[in-house]
Amino acid sequence: MTTFKKPASVKGTLLVILLPAGVALMAIAWFAHGALLERMSREFVTDRLKEEVSFLEHQIRDSDGAFDGLKTGDYFQRVFHHAFVQHSDSRTIISPESWKPLLSPLIKSEKEGTIRVENSEIAGAPTDILAYRSSFIANEKPFVVIVAEDLGALKNSQAELHAWTAIASLLLISLMVCAIWLGVNLSMHSVTRLKASLKRLQDGSVSRIDMTVPEEFHPLVEQLNQLLDSLDQRLERSRNALANLSHSVKTPIASVQQILSDTSTPLDSELRQQIAARLGDIDKQLEAEMRRSRFAGPQVGKSCYPVEKARDLLWMMGRLYPAKSFELSSSLPENSRWPIVEYDLSEILGIVLDNAGKWSHREVELILEQCGPSKRIVVTDDGPGVEEAELSKLGQRGLRLDEQTPGHGLGLAIVQDIVSRYGAKIVFSNRPRGGLKVTIEF
Repeated sequence: MTTFKKPASVKGTLLVILLPAGVALMAIAWFAHGALLERMSREFVTDRLKEEVSFLEHQIRDSDGAFDGLKTGDYFQRVFHHAFVQHSDSRTIISPESWKPLLSPLIKSEKEGTIRVENSEIAGAPTDILAYRSSFIANEKPFVVIVAEDLGALKNSQAELHAWTAIASLLLISLMVCAIWLGVNLSMHSVTRLKASLKRLQDGSVSRIDMTVPEEFHPLVEQLNQLLDSLDQRLERSRNALANLSHSVKTPIASVQQILSDTSTPLDSELRQQIAARLGDIDKQLEAEMRRSRFAGPQVGKSCYPVEKARDLLWMMGRLYPAKSFELSSSLPENSRWPIVEYDLSEILGIVLDNAGKWSHREVELILEQCGPSKRIVVTDDGPGVEEAELSKLGQRGLRLDEQTPGHGLGLAIVQDIVSRYGAKIVFSNRPRGGLKVTIEF
């Protein structure tokens, strides 16, 4: 069994669909033209026959039924090119004479209006005619008037016109095929340019794909460029992480090596504390850089459920700070999804809520909002807040405004780093009634 194989290329698919469809539509139009032409011709002929019958009837009535005062049937046949029958009890006129065997039976017919006679085998007469019959009374005498036309001649004229229409249709089909071929090739030119751009990107001639493409390709090119941006950012983060680690651990390791290499100095408790502090610095730096390396940033196809994640974190914070109340305010539905990697959202909410839990007196509130494409996270607490002069410093790496509170000063810096990767912004402000308000808008 032979099955249709779909063309592998878009161009082939378009041509396979459009070309046969265009030819089929033109063929349907040609057949419809033939049917409409025959119908219109039939209606036109019927109207003419009816008008000529009315004219003859009017002439007979005006002459009070006297045929002698009228033009003969031959005259009407020459003028109107139709066959005529004028019949009364005293006289019958049929023109032309060769139609007499064909029209005589119609005189005795009781049918009025249009009459069709087909497949006639009378010598000298047409085989297919259309007649219009009318019977009436004039001067108290019955009359019958019949006007007929040879449909064979009409069909020959229609066939000739239909043949010319077929020739014109073939020319139009040829033009349409050329137009479809040209249109498909011009449309695919954009794909060829995009392919060339990808080749230049592969060769290193360009760093991004040109956006001067048709509107349909804009989302594709934009996503590819975003993917390239994401890869560049990850490479830059990896390089920065290696540089940071190299710079940060070099000094502590050198200090430890110096202490351990000095055999003349015993390892008393003070030196042990110094070594432990240096190793602690190395451990903190490694932990911070490992956490940064896990941040994905925006990724196509990755999303999370913010309401579900917020509830889980608030429950955890409630266990961590049992004396304080953590509340969630959100109008988002449970199945609402945000285009943020789940780990990144967990890190953002976890750090901000943990800071709020440390500094609050009794209450912490988390608000999740969405207005159109904008997503907003707001965390407020009822703690002492931050001096206005210090608000701009929040999020700086290693900054701790209160050395008495446990921590390394890396939390908000990590949040700042994640937020910047999403092209979002974070704003710190004091509440009018006291406490800190953290607003993150994606």
